[in-house]
Amino acid sequence: MKLKPFLAAAVIACAAAGPLPALAQDDLTVLPPAQNGYQPAKTEWGEPDISGGWPIDHLNGRTPLLRDPKDGNRIFLTEEEFAERAEQVRVLAKRYETEDSEGKMGIGHWAEVAAANRRTSWIVSPSNGRLPPFTEEGKRLSDAMRSSWRRGQAFDWPTDFDTWDRCITRGLPASMFPVMYNNGIRVFQAPGIVAIQLEMVHETRIIPTDGSPPIPRQIDLWLGESRGHWEDGNTLVVETTNFKPGPSITNIGTTGSPPENDTPLSPQARLVERFTMTGPDSIVYDMTWTDPVVFTAPWSARLDWVRDDDFSIFEYACTEGNEQIRNYINVSRQDRAQEGESSQ
Repeated sequence: MKLKPFLAAAVIACAAAGPLPALAQDDLTVLPPAQNGYQPAKTEWGEPDISGGWPIDHLNGRTPLLRDPKDGNRIFLTEEEFAERAEQVRVLAKRYETEDSEGKMGIGHWAEVAAANRRTSWIVSPSNGRLPPFTEEGKRLSDAMRSSWRRGQAFDWPTDFDTWDRCITRGLPASMFPVMYNNGIRVFQAPGIVAIQLEMVHETRIIPTDGSPPIPRQIDLWLGESRGHWEDGNTLVVETTNFKPGPSITNIGTTGSPPENDTPLSPQARLVERFTMTGPDSIVYDMTWTDPVVFTAPWSARLDWVRDDDFSIFEYACTEGNEQIRNYINVSRQDRAQEGESSQ
């Protein structure tokens, strides 16, 4: 998490963002290929070195997870649309300064914003930039999910809250997308293993790259079971299975996500990620999610990472003592009791 002078820099960065990528200049529906042949330095044991700080706070510039239907199949905004988004970011960034001048603290001191991005959505497949339709079972599973973000829901037990409410996990792939704060990501490497530290909910993904066999499918984990291998001397490919159902795979903290944290997963879910070094300080992150129980088709997203080894990851102290969960339940029960008395 960075301190708020970062917000002022976001406005400057909007103005200096430059023209659209060359390959997308003529056709805004074309996403340039990730692979550019860059060969990163090697670790002492001979694997590509992708270690370091790769926070995704710079992607928190109002680009939505799901594309607005009006943008059709376009990957990039027009110049005019980009100017509109840059103005939105300027207004949001000014909230911090405004609150300071008024002697108060609010969302401006809490929610971070970055320079506007030209992408119309993080999802790139399907071509409309939106999640595929649910299957009938997917709809049933979604309807059964519980969360503090669901409208009109009562609270009686901890299971009436999602795993993010309870500070357990944001899950995957949600944890790999930008949110309003705590966007730190740090990559560590050792012989035959890669670790990805996430600032939000202080989780660390452990990814063997030594060819070791996966654990039995009967064992499920919040972040699944990952296995990785290297391709082309610059790309880490990670396949993750054995997901524990429960978390929403999308998260309301990511701009333009489904608003009620109710995108389910099944034990058949599979995540394939590609981390491609395209320069000493850049990684293209591609992911594809497949879950035939929930979705009628796979879906994919792409984000561009930028190195920032100076980014500081802070402790993620969430609902210490579980007071928030208890208070939600107490208030919900009291509200229903009062409604019952007034109806008599």
